[in-house]
Order: sequence, then C-alpha cells, then structure tokens
Amino acid sequence: MVVRLKIRREALFLVLAAAVAVASIATFYFTRATTLKVAVAPKGGTEPALLQAYAEVLKARNKDIRLEILPFDGVRESAEALRAKKVDLAVVRPDIALPSNGLTLAVLREQAVIILTPEASGIAAMPDLAGKRLGFIAQRTADKALISELLEHDGITVSDRLEGQAVPQHGVALVGLEEGDIATALSEKRIDAVVTVTTPTTPAARRIVGIVRQASPDNGVRVIGEQDTTALVERMPKLAAVTIPAGLFGGNPRIPAEDVTTIGATYRLMARDSLSRSVAASVTQHLFEMRSDLAELHPAANAIHAPAYETTAEATSTKLPIHPGAIDYFEREQESFIERYETWIYLIAFFGGGIGSILAWLRQRLSRVRRERIEVATERLLEIRKQAGATSAPVHLTALADEIDELAAEIARFALHRHVEARTMGAATIAIETARATVMRKTGFPHGQQTSMLGAQSVD
Repeated sequence: MVVRLKIRREALFLVLAAAVAVASIATFYFTRATTLKVAVAPKGGTEPALLQAYAEVLKARNKDIRLEILPFDGVRESAEALRAKKVDLAVVRPDIALPSNGLTLAVLREQAVIILTPEASGIAAMPDLAGKRLGFIAQRTADKALISELLEHDGITVSDRLEGQAVPQHGVALVGLEEGDIATALSEKRIDAVVTVTTPTTPAARRIVGIVRQASPDNGVRVIGEQDTTALVERMPKLAAVTIPAGLFGGNPRIPAEDVTTIGATYRLMARDSLSRSVAASVTQHLFEMRSDLAELHPAANAIHAPAYETTAEATSTKLPIHPGAIDYFEREQESFIERYETWIYLIAFFGGGIGSILAWLRQRLSRVRRERIEVATERLLEIRKQAGATSAPVHLTALADEIDELAAEIARFALHRHVEARTMGAATIAIETARATVMRKTGFPHGQQTSMLGAQSVD
C-alpha cells in the first residue's frame, strides 16, 4: 500500500511538472517579442535615423515589437523590398514607387512644393510664373517631376534654361542653385523666384524664407500656392494636398499672410498586407505613444501623423489604403488577448480534450493488458494444479513447482509496480496457493508445512 501511494504521488508530481512546462512554453510563445524587418531610405536621410531611434526605444522599453533596420539607397529600392516580401515594413514615397502589397501605418513626413518670391517681383499666383526663371534647390529627380506636375496643371511647361536663350512665353526655366547662392541670384536678377520641396515646419524651410526676405528690396516675401490642389490629388492620388498655415514662417510681417495650399509628397511607413492586424496595431500604437520621446532623439518625430480618412470603408479602399491594424489603433478597437489568440485557444482546447481522451484510452488499454497478463498466469496456475494432480513423477512435479515460483514472482512484480484490481489479484493468489498445495501433497509433504509466496498478504 505504501509503495503504491508513493508511485501515485510521483505520478501526480510528473503531471503537475508537465502542466507547468506546457504553461511556461505557452506563456513564452504568446508574450515573446515579434521581430520585424524594416527597409529604410533614402540613405543619409531623415527616415533611417528616425526609425533607428524608434528601434532603440522599443528595445529599451522591452516592448513586444523589435525592429531590424535594413538600409537602402533610395525609396524605390525600399519599396521594391516590401513588394518582394523581403521585409515586413518599409519607408515608401508613393509618388516614386508604390508597392502593390503596401498598406500605410503612419505618415512619417509630408513634403510640400514651396514657391517663394520677393513681393516686388509682381508674381502673385502660379500663372504669373510663365516666362520666369525659377531657382531650384536640392535637385532630386523625383522633386523635379513633382514641381513639373504642379506647374503643368496651370499650363506652364518646365524646361532647363540654356544660357543666352530667352524663357518661352508659356514656360518656366528651372535654374539649379545651392542654398548659399539664393541671395546673389535674386539680387542679380538671374532668378525671379525660388522653389524647394521640403517639410514646411523644418528649420531649412524657415531659413530659405529668411534668405528670400533679406534679398527682397521691400523686405517682403510671398508664398505662391495652388488653388486646385483637390483636383490635382484626385487626378494624381499618389500626391498629397498640403496646407501651409498663415504665419508659419513669421508673424511680423506675417508669412504667409493667409493659409496657402499646395501639393506635396509623403514619406510613409508601410507594412505588407499580410502582416497580422495585432502586430500592425502594436507597431502603430508604440510609434504614436512614444512620439514625444522620439522627438527628443530626433526632431523629425514631431512630423509623424496619422493618414487622413473619414470612414473605415474609405480608409481601406482608397488608392493609398491604410492597414486594418493601424485603423484598429486609430479607432481604439484593438483586439484583446482572447480575440487575438481565439483560434489558438479553441484549437488547444479541442486538441487538449482529444489528447486527454487518447491518454485515458491508453491508460485503460494498458490496464487491460496488465490484467490479461495476470489472468493468463492465473489460468496457467490452474492448469498446473490439474497437471500436478495427474502425475506422480518427481521430475515433473519439480518442474511444475519451479514454474509456480516463476509465475508467482511475475505476478508479484506486476502487483508491486502497477495498480491491479483486487478481484484479479485475489484470484491469482488463490491459484498460486492451490497449485502449490497440490504439488506439495503429491510430493508427500504434510499440508500444514505448505507456504505461500504471497502468504496472507492482503491486496487492495
């Protein structure tokens, strides 16, 4: 009885240890950090530094997301990496390259076409730029294409002016300039206005406005806008309408004097469309919740904002759709733990019940096998009794006595290490005693000298 209780206690400990191990593995699986590969570009630009800072803050705060930064030379290459499913996230500029499987999580930066001119130039609107020379800062091919689209909407053809040639009447000449050459070019009348593509809130934008203002005879600067931005974005949805609020570049005098609308391009953090909603929601949530901390490491974090949309249906069906996980965060409808892992929980419960049934069946089957082995031994003992009663040969009786001892030992081993029903064990005990008594009687020993291997032990 003591041995059996010890075995049952050890079995209970093993079951509990197995349950703890399974719970530990499940906890590790469901709480471990998810590592995502991020394609960042352009090389040496704002976004790579910003996302590197984001990755470091995520790790420092032990969040459930980790970022592996993969740098690329340009946003065309980073978009291609997302399209080819080599990365999970990517910095994308839609007007340059838009991967078909990319969905927006956040707008990292919004650039605008900013056209500045001295008040004395007489240029008050976009059509007035016809026949003029436009100084172009930061001559990137993509920015030049963006400027051309804006001007061509107003019937102005962009061309690179050749020295000594007049500017076409309905055209505008782009003159490449460095920032340090703006003042001289304006004072020498080599240009009539300045255009740049940048984020309006950056120090660089304020600096260029200041240079144009100082070069103006009356110390006045006009910001040229576009009235048809809605139509432009409708026709070219990869672009963005940008509003430059009145007074952004100064309050005395107020520059601009009133709100100015123009078009621009966005740098977006996009995720592949197959990324789970819960993971996308976590990336978006951490990015916005830690934006103030990121701004201390990199000021560009202040420009991060959510993509604009009015309805959920609109957000997921536009030509620049938003990831459903990001929408979950924006609308505060993120999945709970149960909702996130509902399928897994049901599967574990289903298969767990099935495994439990299988284990119960195996236990029952093994118990039956053990019982059958003892029953076979019991049947053999009863046959030995008959054989002993039918013979008087000493050699035969000795062999039968040895076999009784072996069968008794086998039954004892089973009873010692495994649970056996009392009925089965009682029958085996009686069979051992009667077989041995018959052999003893046939060999001439008095019945009172008989002993039993199992004696008078009681078996539960």
